[in-house]
Amino acid sequence: MGRRNHSRGGRRGPARSRRLPGLTGTVRVYDARAEVETAEGVYRLGSRSMREVMPGDRVYVSLHRGRGGQRRAVVEHVIERATAALVGTFEPAGPLGAIRPLDTRIKQDFFVLPSDDSPNRLKVQPGDIVAARIVEYPSRTESGVVTIERRIGDAHEPSLGIECIMARYGLTDGYPCAAIEEAEDLRVDVDEALKDPLRRDIRDRFLLTIDPVDARDFDDAISVTRTVRGGWMLGVHIADVSHYVSWESAIDLEARRRSTSVYLADRVLPMLPERLCNDLCSLRPDEDRLAFTVDIELDAKGRVRAYEAYPSVIRSRVRMDYGAADALLEDAAAADVSTEGIAASDSRGGNSSAADHAASQSTAPHPESSPTAGATLQRARAAVEAAQACGVDLVAFLKNADALAQARREIRRKRGSIDFDTPEVHVLLDEEGLPVDIVTRERSAATSLVEEAMLLANECVAEFLSDRGLSAAYRVHEEPSPDTLAAAAKTLVELGAIDGGLAVGIMAGEPRAMAAAIADAHGTPLAPLVNALLLRAQQRATYRSENGGHYALGARAYCHFTSPIRRYPDLVVHRVLKWALAKRELGKREAALRAPELIGKGPQALTQICPQICRQASANERDADAAAMASQKVKVAQYFAGRIGERFTGAVSWISDMGAFVRLDETGAEGLIRMAALGNEWWDYDDIRLRLVGESTGTVVELGARVIVEVASVNVLRGHLDFKLIHLEEAAR
Repeated sequence: MGRRNHSRGGRRGPARSRRLPGLTGTVRVYDARAEVETAEGVYRLGSRSMREVMPGDRVYVSLHRGRGGQRRAVVEHVIERATAALVGTFEPAGPLGAIRPLDTRIKQDFFVLPSDDSPNRLKVQPGDIVAARIVEYPSRTESGVVTIERRIGDAHEPSLGIECIMARYGLTDGYPCAAIEEAEDLRVDVDEALKDPLRRDIRDRFLLTIDPVDARDFDDAISVTRTVRGGWMLGVHIADVSHYVSWESAIDLEARRRSTSVYLADRVLPMLPERLCNDLCSLRPDEDRLAFTVDIELDAKGRVRAYEAYPSVIRSRVRMDYGAADALLEDAAAADVSTEGIAASDSRGGNSSAADHAASQSTAPHPESSPTAGATLQRARAAVEAAQACGVDLVAFLKNADALAQARREIRRKRGSIDFDTPEVHVLLDEEGLPVDIVTRERSAATSLVEEAMLLANECVAEFLSDRGLSAAYRVHEEPSPDTLAAAAKTLVELGAIDGGLAVGIMAGEPRAMAAAIADAHGTPLAPLVNALLLRAQQRATYRSENGGHYALGARAYCHFTSPIRRYPDLVVHRVLKWALAKRELGKREAALRAPELIGKGPQALTQICPQICRQASANERDADAAAMASQKVKVAQYFAGRIGERFTGAVSWISDMGAFVRLDETGAEGLIRMAALGNEWWDYDDIRLRLVGESTGTVVELGARVIVEVASVNVLRGHLDFKLIHLEEAAR
């Protein structure tokens, strides 16, 4: 249970606190609390510190231990600011202008000085949404000052929510003219490419792509065959973006600045120009394409025997989608469905696999609708026929790939890899960008076989580079801090989700203990809670120029190699790998001629700026993920804006000092029952057992409790969905 700060005499921190050594960390702000994340652990920030810090700020804090031994952090000074601009609502405040941030994590209002004419110049009216640049940051004694840079619009414009998110995270639509012109001059020249002694022509090999049903670019393909020893030969073929994007070209510099494509609910902001994403580097069926191939030989248990990487020329033969692949894996007879059978299925309707709605890598928005089972079978049969034309049994191909994926999952399980089961809510939009449905994306056999192939290729490439001591953009995931693991384990024991033995393993940071807890909870009402608590305890994976291993995957080396269309670190890895192969096969001199930026000593050499590239890519990835999530919340709120007063069933998915979060059964959408909407009494927040207890009635609201809620209100711009509690059942165990 939390308790108030009874400090006296102007002292900071709890009464009778004992000051502990200082630490450096990053501020993480939530709706009702703030923390500082340090290498030694995560500590709660006092309310006074919140007057001068903002989300993501790098700060120096001192720790204070109060009664009960609880340690809290007090900000001594801000080392580095993370926020340079904000989006908010403009209102006059006497001679000043006031900006109230839409981001509820920013607790301070900012002011526009009377001497600043930006409101008049931009014709800003009271209530308008504006983008503002911070001129002076707030302190403990003074408010922050901003100047308005752009009027975004008024609160009634339908696309305003997404525009606000883009402004908040500094995202822009469109691409610079210089990079677009550069891209338009590029061509696929297979004959010229094959003059490179490193590049191999493997167009006679059968390979295919498997992507979301609405994907428009296809940057990875696979080939799978059985070996005479009962194992597999897996080929992972990735679009050769580095062939087209030269170092420090206009395209390269813009891609480096962006670091990643951003997938918002109603649009995609691509890292590369469309000419590359949707054309030259898209592995479309029956078209020659330049690729980077990794061939991996595995034994009958899925263990890697050997692997080889090389530039290639490929020709994809079949374009599959996840729903069609799942249909074939679940029922091989679907390949022989007659026209009458398809028509009958179409007339019955029904939804396809949830994998049809898996995260799209397309670079342009595409209206989605739930395809019928018949449409899925039609696509499956078309794929089967295309494979038959190449003399390949597609069902056998997919079953081989699925068997390989199962073997690889078992290997990862034994070495301590943790697979979190986290379904994603995705809003389907019509052609006007308005929400029409909400679906949940979940893992399936088809998504899993692709995922395992990509994971394995990434590991092999990372090991190749790491074993040679090469700097690149490695994907590093560090162990969780002991404090966060201890807190998660304690809560899981209190919830009855794990026993003492597993708790000891989790507190010791043993991945196998976490994997066992997730596996034990699978299929039970506690599964979402176990996944959420253990996932929240994890550090965030980042990019580093040196290998540091990947804790959650149990991999000694890991990198991102498989999507250079949408991630700049993958492009860095491709360049370093090409240089390493050239050095091995053709000699150091030839390698230097091919990639001078890799061996140069100047300030712009890749070896010199790779750490900065990795830091920027990590930060941009964090922003892209946050923007994507925020955009989905905006569309969820927009979807429920017309359903105020309607009632739904759901389960309590999280508890905080704001109230109880509820995930609805029908859509998977999540909203908040605020304390005042729980009932007419005072509620105590138990942050150990993660529950709310009514002070008068003793009523308990806890994780997993079944509820009936009513949609009370929505805030589309902030993406907030508020519920009122109608009925509460006892939590399921």
